[in-house]
Formats: sequence, C-alpha cells, structure tokens
Amino acid sequence: MARLASLRRLSTLASDVVKPSPPSRFAATPRGPEDAILGITLAYNADPNPNKVNLGVGAYRDDAGLPVVLEAVRQAEHRILQRSLDMEYLPVAGSHTFLQRAIWLAYGDDVMQRMNGRFAGLQTLSGTGACRMAGELISRFLDIPHRTGKPLILLPDPSWLNHRPIFTDAGCKVASYSYYNPLTKSLDIDACLHSLENAPNASVVLLHACAHNPTGVDPNMDQWAAISNVMLEKSHLPLFDMAYQGFTSGDMDVDAASVRLFAEDGHKIVLAQSFSKNFGLYGQRVGCLSVMTDSEQETQAINSQLKIIARPMYSNPPIAGVRLVEEVLNCDDLQQLWRSEMKSMAHRIISMRSRLRQHLIELGNKHNWDHIVNQHGMFCFSGLSKEQVDTLRERFSVYLTANGRISMAGVTSDNVDYLADAIHHVTSS
Repeated sequence: MARLASLRRLSTLASDVVKPSPPSRFAATPRGPEDAILGITLAYNADPNPNKVNLGVGAYRDDAGLPVVLEAVRQAEHRILQRSLDMEYLPVAGSHTFLQRAIWLAYGDDVMQRMNGRFAGLQTLSGTGACRMAGELISRFLDIPHRTGKPLILLPDPSWLNHRPIFTDAGCKVASYSYYNPLTKSLDIDACLHSLENAPNASVVLLHACAHNPTGVDPNMDQWAAISNVMLEKSHLPLFDMAYQGFTSGDMDVDAASVRLFAEDGHKIVLAQSFSKNFGLYGQRVGCLSVMTDSEQETQAINSQLKIIARPMYSNPPIAGVRLVEEVLNCDDLQQLWRSEMKSMAHRIISMRSRLRQHLIELGNKHNWDHIVNQHGMFCFSGLSKEQVDTLRERFSVYLTANGRISMAGVTSDNVDYLADAIHHVTSS
C-alpha cells in the first residue's frame, strides 16, 4: 500500500510538469486553391455593392434570384411524410425502383423494351458520383484490345472543370477532343469529327447529352448522327453525362434525343445522370449510373463490381432525395406537375437569354451576340476575356468564371439590363 501511495505522489508531481505536445503530422500540408466556382461565391458574399450579381454558381434561381423548391417535390415530400417510413439503409446499389425509373426517363419505352432489362446500374451521389463510379469501373474492367496502361477518356475541349480530376483520380488517363470554336462561339463539327477519327481506337469519349457545360453549345441531330457514326467506326465507347435532361428545352424527350440516337445506332452506352437541376434537389445528391450490356450474365457481373467499388467508398447511398424522385415519377399527377414546372424553369432561362441579347443590341454594341440565344441550357459561353471578366467584377460587382461562362439562372428581370450595361461597357472600350 505504501509503495502504491508513493507511485501516486510521483504521478501527481509528474502531471504538474508541462510536457511539450508532439508536432502535428500534417503541419507540412500545403494549402490548396479555392474551388473556382465556390471561390466566386465567397467573393460575391463579401462584396457590399447592393447591385452585385452572382453568375458563377450553376444552380437554378427564380426571377427574384431565390432558390426554388418545386411544388411537385413539396407535394411528394408531404405524401412521403404521411407514411411515417423508416430510415433504414438502402442496399449498396440503392433503390431498385429508382434505378428502373431513372433509366426509363433517359431512354424511353422503345429502348427499354429492346434492351429487355440489360442495364447494370447503381444509385449514385448525384452526377459527380455517377461520373466517378463510371471512372472506377472503366479503370478496373474496361476491355480494350492490346491494352497497356490506363484507359483513355477523351473530354470535349472545353468541358466541365471537375471532369478531369474525377477521372484522373479514378485511375484513368484523360485527354481532349476538339469541340468548341471560340471565333464562331459554336460547335466546330469538322474539327470534332477529325479529332475523334484520329483518336486511338476504343477510346472512351465523354459526351454532354444536352446543355454542354460550360459552352451551352450542343450538336444538332445531324451532327449527333455524324459523331455516332465516327464513334462506331472507331469502336469508341460513349460515356454520356446527362445533368440537364428536361432542364434545357423544357422537354424530357427532346433533351434525351442524343442518348436515344446512340442507343438506336447500336452503341453500348455508359450513362451518368443527375437529378439536381431538373428536380431542384441540389443538396439531396440523387444520381444514377447505368451501363448497357449484352447479357444477363454481364449485367450481374457489372452490378456486383459496382457494389464492391461503392461499399468501401461510401457504403450506402442516401434515402431521402431518392424517395422524392420515385414519388414524382411513379404518380401521374405529380409527374405532370413536375414536367410543367421544369418547362417553366427552362423557358425562364430562354427568355433571359433573349432579353440580354436584345438590350445589348439596343445599346448599340458593335459585337454579334447571337450566340447568347443559340446556346442552350444554364450556361452561356459569353466570349468575354479574363481581363473583361476581371473588370466586370471590379467595376460592376458582376461575378462570373474567368473563362467568361455566365450562369443564366442568375440573370433576372431586375438585373438583366444592369448586366447588359456592364457587358457593353467592358466590350466597348
């Protein structure tokens, strides 16, 4: 007992001595740059100018500049709450009902009947997660004759800034194919086809199904057909990123026409879908990855591998948002309301394009602004230089990305004339 008491006194005395804490094992971590889009929002929030305009973030806003929750989604939410459902885990692959409805929404009845269920699929963390899971699947299992090294994914030049890190982090090699002509502010179809013809056989080609991000420049159906033909000849694999179905034209079938054309031409498509824009479910992270297959055996094999990839990454997808999508797509009245609301969102953006162009014309601006109305979807690739973008920010508190991309969802009846005046100023000097 005496020895134990002595040890306790020594321990107490030792505790009175201040010991230096060990150094952090992460002290040498370099600070990374702010995300290009999120950095714009931070600068915008800190700007005291009452006339400031945020045209950076790709999220829909109403004509008052406020976030929108669709009435169809609110009604679906209310119906779901009345059922007092549990919050148990979804399977690793997600909701089977959602997967079936999401794939049907993309491909329509004809393709679904012809494929007879030959789709592997996984519920994902929105479109970003769908692209990442596609990259992981391609990196591990893509069958390429005489393959050496990493599989090649070709992105349009330019493409969404997050595409490159998504696929490189998944273990793929990333390069570009020709797409946009900055002189005409439109698709350079000849250069695009030539680029795809000269790419290595059996490359993976990422295609924006509609509302190309960042340019808003989409092929017409004849151009899509030409792209499809070249890709068939070269055995390229189409990887469609469809983040804006219905949100572009207001019509689900019109916006899915490119995907359905490729399916009719016999391509085996890998498709990443997002429900952030067309359902307004940005924070719910609802997405789908699907893969066309040749057999039930292949379908089961891909499904098994997708679950193996997802399990150590995030284990299970979230349940709340996917229930909302299911409810809307499974109820005729809610689906009709949703389609109507989506059309209204698309048409508001289209009207803002028209008004912005018209005011620039009325100001007597010397430049041709037809591309504003010829481009599609949420984004307008304005053609403004980095220096002009900087001037817009510094003198007018108008915030857009350095490459001149305007998020048309941030343009409203109250600020469209102010924006046109600012653009006129920086392009007239």
